[in-house]
Amino acid sequence: MHETDRTPLATVLLGEADPEIVELEARLRAAQLAADVAALDRLIAEDLLFTGPDGSLGTKEQDLAAHASGAVRFREHEPEELRVRRVGANVALTALRARLMVEVGGVEVRGTYRYTRVWTRDGGGSWRVVGGHVSAVPDKSGTQ
Repeated sequence: MHETDRTPLATVLLGEADPEIVELEARLRAAQLAADVAALDRLIAEDLLFTGPDGSLGTKEQDLAAHASGAVRFREHEPEELRVRRVGANVALTALRARLMVEVGGVEVRGTYRYTRVWTRDGGGSWRVVGGHVSAVPDKSGTQ
């Protein structure tokens, strides 16, 4: 296990505490690091709309396939900041800033990224990501 695998999200939370959503973000992070497709399947809505750092729109099916095949492999995922905002009882928005090392198609990509996610709770009480976006955060020199 990498040292970065153990960073508790609660220690990087800014704003009001929301243990339920913080736990969901931690479960999603763990599933990404482990390439746990079954856990990702439970955490992502069927009709996911997600915009990647290159501006392309991705689906749940594409995301799960990328993790299952190894085309995308999270190697390091160190949260720096998490903000949570509830929008009613069944919708929450999160903004996560994290330092990542991800292998994409065999190429190592490192940098700091900001994820914005929309979590909704379905009729059965399960929370799932229904939408989101990830973008690179330039360092102070203007590079990624």
